Amino acid sequence: MNAISDMSMKTDDVLRVELEVFRREHRDLDDAIAALVEKGTGDQLTIQRLKKKKLRLKDMIARIEDRLTPDIIA
Repeated sequence: MNAISDMSMKTDDVLRVELEVFRREHRDLDDAIAALVEKGTGDQLTIQRLKKKKLRLKDMIARIEDRLTPDIIA
């Protein structure tokens, strides 16, 4: 089952919890990337993989926020 159809089966409360978990993980990845770059201990491949994971999390966060935010008809 893919993430989009999986998301449609979840309640708003579950999505809010997942949203906070994804946001925390996104911040943690940001801190990890910054630490690797600052110390110079991370190779480019590792840093690139972390950045891609961070982008996937950002996409998931955006999808959940869109699902939780009602459409307003002007």
